[in-house]
Amino acid sequence: FHECAHGFVAYKLGDPTAKYMGRLSLNPLKHLDPIGALCMVLCGFGWAKPVPVNPMKFRNYKKGSALVSIAGVTVNLFFTKSILFLLLFFFTFKLTFSKIIEYINY
Repeated sequence: FHECAHGFVAYKLGDPTAKYMGRLSLNPLKHLDPIGALCMVLCGFGWAKPVPVNPMKFRNYKKGSALVSIAGVTVNLFFTKSILFLLLFFFTFKLTFSKIIEYINY
């Protein structure tokens, strides 16, 4: 989601580079860096291929560069808050996975 957010914001601001290269996708294989994946397995940290962005195509160079830069972090914070909210909800109402499945099947 992080890398796709960079590409999506760049696309909305006038840079179609990520779209033309097929990187405007939620498919993790499009963003997989082999060395980064290997480091993730062996060392516990890794990285993805950065989404290509051409800031010269933005309508406003400085504003566009700043917005594309913070897009990935914003998505990360949104997902973190969403997961924390769900965990708080589950713990508050003492919900377990088996209870949720039971409610669904009822």
